[in-house]
Amino acid sequence: MSVARVSIQTADFDLSEEVATLRAGDKRVGAVCSFVGTVRDRNDGSTIASMELEHYPGMTEKSIEAMIDEAHKRFDILGVRVIHRVGLLQPLDQIMMVAVVSAHRGQSFEACEFLMDYLKTQAPFWKKEQTPEGARWVDARVADDAALARWGITSPNA
Repeated sequence: MSVARVSIQTADFDLSEEVATLRAGDKRVGAVCSFVGTVRDRNDGSTIASMELEHYPGMTEKSIEAMIDEAHKRFDILGVRVIHRVGLLQPLDQIMMVAVVSAHRGQSFEACEFLMDYLKTQAPFWKKEQTPEGARWVDARVADDAALARWGITSPNA
């Protein structure tokens, strides 16, 4: 049974289960690298009560699939799993995960970091934070564009 490489969902996820599924039965896997993003309680000097994430169904998955295809071209990896949550989230909630499997750790680390840099700037998600001052949309950051540029990609933020 094939597992989707990309899931956009409101439900939480279990990293251990996702990694076990990603590497199941593949004796070539010698390394797993993962990243899990969580909602912080502060951003840009304000307390964050909650965060709401929106996306365009279909377009978002297609965009992330293209990022994964690019990671496969650049790195010697065996598999990737990306989950990104949408909807209303609270501080400490998991927002997203990237897991990469490969034969050797270096390729997993690099591919995971590449995908995170790519996702942060190019994935079509919109984030709105609830603060004591009211709701505000989260703007793109110059540092995120710089992180992506080190991979030779100079696209403007999505």
